[in-house]
Amino acid sequence: MSRSLTDSMPARADTQSAKPAPSTGVPSVRQAKTIQRLCDATVEELAEHPFEDMSIRSVARRAGVAPATAYTYFSSREQLVTEVFWRRFSNLAEVEPSDQALAVTLDGFALLVADDPSLARACSMAMLSHDPAVKTLRDQIGRELRRRLMGASTELDSNGVRALELAIYGALVQAGMGHLSYRELPSLLASVAALMGQI
Repeated sequence: MSRSLTDSMPARADTQSAKPAPSTGVPSVRQAKTIQRLCDATVEELAEHPFEDMSIRSVARRAGVAPATAYTYFSSREQLVTEVFWRRFSNLAEVEPSDQALAVTLDGFALLVADDPSLARACSMAMLSHDPAVKTLRDQIGRELRRRLMGASTELDSNGVRALELAIYGALVQAGMGHLSYRELPSLLASVAALMGQI
């Protein structure tokens, strides 16, 4: 029996994935601001330089943060870019149950990075990393996507969720390879859901 991306890690209650303060498990206000500055600087850095040229040091410099401080939160550029994706996703508004809830959920996830091609390209590379911190984030993203898909349709069983997950991840890989544009994903995913009788 195959296991889903979301089955491999225990659920986490918080939405902070960068390393928190060791004593409390939750970032202090100052730490949270530093992490956010690093995430914002990552997007700015990618707008000017390709992912391959980006480093934790270059992001830290842009954020006005000491490199040693940046490395206390992020062990790699892949983790940093995946954190940006996670924050965008976790900040998407929850969709109220309705006939269109599944379509809206699919659209929101598919379009997270559509308006920023340099970030989209970086996410495609970063999120496939073997870095353990990226895997943790990837699993967290997968759990949240599954939760939202299940909440968007009362008729969607576990097999239906799994089929949609495969379609979503496959579409993201295709977009990352340049075979599709991110703007095409919502209509393609809606077609998959319609074939399944969900939209």
